[in-house]
Amino acid sequence: MPRPSISTLLLAYSTPKETVLAPPISDAVPAVLKALNIRNFALVAELDIEFGDGLTVITGESGAGKSILLDALGLVLGARARRAAIRPGTNGCDVSAEFDIGGQPGVRDTLDALDMLLERDEATCLVRRHAGENRTRSFVNGVPTTLATLQSITGPLVDVHGQHEHRQLLVRDVQRRLLDEFGVDPKLVSATATGFRERETAKREFHACRTEVARTREHQSLVSYQVEELTALGDSIHRFDELTATYKRLTRARELIETVAGASNELDEELIARTSRLEGILDGIDDPHPNLRAAVDLAAAARTHLEETLNELRRYLDSFPEDDRELANIDAELAALHDLARKHRVPAHDLAAHLAGLEEELKSLTVNEHRLADLETRAATAEAKFQAAGELLSRARRRAAATFAKAVTARFAELGIGDASLDVEFHDAESAAGLETVEFKVTTNPKYPGGSLAEIASGGELSRISLAIEIVAAERSRLPCLILDEADVGVGGVAADVLGRMLKRLSGNTQVIAITHAPQIAALGDAHLKVTKTTAQDTVIRVLSHAERLEELARMLGGRTVTGATRDFARTLLAEADDSAAKTVPAEPPLSRDVASS
Repeated sequence: MPRPSISTLLLAYSTPKETVLAPPISDAVPAVLKALNIRNFALVAELDIEFGDGLTVITGESGAGKSILLDALGLVLGARARRAAIRPGTNGCDVSAEFDIGGQPGVRDTLDALDMLLERDEATCLVRRHAGENRTRSFVNGVPTTLATLQSITGPLVDVHGQHEHRQLLVRDVQRRLLDEFGVDPKLVSATATGFRERETAKREFHACRTEVARTREHQSLVSYQVEELTALGDSIHRFDELTATYKRLTRARELIETVAGASNELDEELIARTSRLEGILDGIDDPHPNLRAAVDLAAAARTHLEETLNELRRYLDSFPEDDRELANIDAELAALHDLARKHRVPAHDLAAHLAGLEEELKSLTVNEHRLADLETRAATAEAKFQAAGELLSRARRRAAATFAKAVTARFAELGIGDASLDVEFHDAESAAGLETVEFKVTTNPKYPGGSLAEIASGGELSRISLAIEIVAAERSRLPCLILDEADVGVGGVAADVLGRMLKRLSGNTQVIAITHAPQIAALGDAHLKVTKTTAQDTVIRVLSHAERLEELARMLGGRTVTGATRDFARTLLAEADDSAAKTVPAEPPLSRDVASS
């Protein structure tokens, strides 16, 4: 399937351009960094470079602009854009890179999650940064993205090694991964990661259930208490309206008694007596006329009604208590009802219905004790499984660490730092990676204690130390593209030749791009690029032919003056470059079954 051209990511330029193409190496692993395209960056007007597999060396005189290439690559990897990076007289710079992510499943998964995979070529990742005077834009496979996302994608693809650039190796997770890939059975790593995920899932489910059970129990306790305090009111809660009406009547008792008593006296002393006398007068008239008889009957009925009215009023007066104790009792009952109504935030006349609702809710609240017990058992089982897998992994790591440290220490001596040694320290910390973190500690002077890679003061020494670790790790792991910025600083003679052959061997496992001043290293390159500065002070780069390479090596050997002797020495270096790197840097012996699989 054809790979999309990286030119689709570039802005249109009308000026002609030259593509620098490094020849492929058929027996090397595929290159990660396939191409770099630069427009209007610092002293570079327009430059396209295609990188091949194996070892690519870049040389040039000091000040030619080799560092500009790294700065441009840094921009596309997520470095902050500087105004000085924009070529004078232009509105902005543009840098694009093409990566092969076929051997980087983590990066592919990230792109897939972000929906950034190219449909026709999922193994290709095209990254572009455009920096203007006021704004910088980032693109991955043509999709605009944030700087943080771009950095998360490109970070695992390229590792730059220079005086102060060892980003990947300074990370403990990377150190742990290198150790695991060097000498730990991947099945142990996978089993531990699976055990950790299962444990975390079981713990989350158990804690969620336990929290829910605790919440239910707490709510049960609250509702039960509320039911108890409402039930303690007795039948008062159901007689609120009755009690309220009685309370209102009793609070007006004095006024009512005085009024009704006056009415009773009026009936007893006036109206009944007069009605009785009226009845007697009418009944005493000797006349059987029906109308008179009817009047007598009505008078008698009126007297009877008035007497019954008086009796009812007397009974009404008798209904009032002789003292205020009943009123005080009713007042206390109503006060208790109103207090609980405020507490429960319901109207007092709705307390009975509220109690019924709470009783129904209490019946519905149940605690699944069996599920909680099952989840607790599952969590304990998952914990034991993770701990068992982690213990096996820890023992395997400690065995592999001894072999790894010994191999790296041997490389230190070959690189001219014979007093240096590597130790692998473990710190307890549980994660999907196991029961510990891994930290590389380096001792550069036997008189002083060792320190982490980040604590090593000498930049050149740190570069060689990190390089030794990378070389040993590369024996059994798939490293990203390694870019070495003058890793040969402070190295010369035989040590430079040893370093070069190490890099040659390393390039059999991963792509290596080395910016170097050492002819011994330059002679071993599968491709040789030279950086020069034109008369117009523009930086250009091109692939050297065999004859041009001979002259460049002679220049590196003899300085400005190239003689027959330096050319002869250059021919010797190129001839010796065909020798196997294994003759100078022996391969690491395979790990025993006990170390690799314990």
